[in-house]
Amino acid sequence: MGFSHFRLISNCDCIMSQIAYYTEEGLKNLKGELHQLESVERPKISQQIAEARDKGDLSENAEYDAAKEAQGLLEMRISKLKDAVSNARLLDTTHMDNSRAFILSTVKIKNKSNGKTMSYTLVAENEADLTKGKISVDSPIGKGLLGKALGEIAEIQTPGGALAFEILEITRLYE
Repeated sequence: MGFSHFRLISNCDCIMSQIAYYTEEGLKNLKGELHQLESVERPKISQQIAEARDKGDLSENAEYDAAKEAQGLLEMRISKLKDAVSNARLLDTTHMDNSRAFILSTVKIKNKSNGKTMSYTLVAENEADLTKGKISVDSPIGKGLLGKALGEIAEIQTPGGALAFEILEITRLYE
C-alpha cells in the first residue's frame, strides 16, 4: 500500500511548469506582486495567527482556523508566483519582423461584415486585458491574426461564428 501511494505522489510531482513570455512591464508586475505577498501579506497573516493563538484553546478558535486557512492560500499563491517568475522569459522586441502580425504587434483590423475598425495588441495569455485592447495570441482572434500581413484577410472561427477581418495596419508595441 505504501509503495503504490509513493508512486502516485511521485507521478504528480513530475508535471513540469510551462515557460511563459512576458513584456518588461508584465514581468515587473509579476515580481511586484510576489514581493508584496512575501514582504507585506505574509507577515500580516503570521501576526493574525499569533494573535489568535494567544486567545486560548485552538480547538474551538475560529479566528485561528481562518488565519491558518488564509496562510495556506497565501503560501500557495506565493509558490505559484515563484514558479511563474522562474519560468518567465522576457520578450526581445529588437529583432522582430515588422511586416507581419506577431506577439507585441498592434494590429488595426476592419470587420468585413459591418465595416467597424478596431485595434488590438497581441500579447501572451498572462498579460491579456481586453479593457486595454490587449488580446492573447491564444484567443481565437489572436490566433487568426498571427502571421498575417498588411492587406490580408484573416478568416477567424469564433464561438459566435466565422468572421473576416482585413489587416489595415501593423505596428510594434515598443517601436
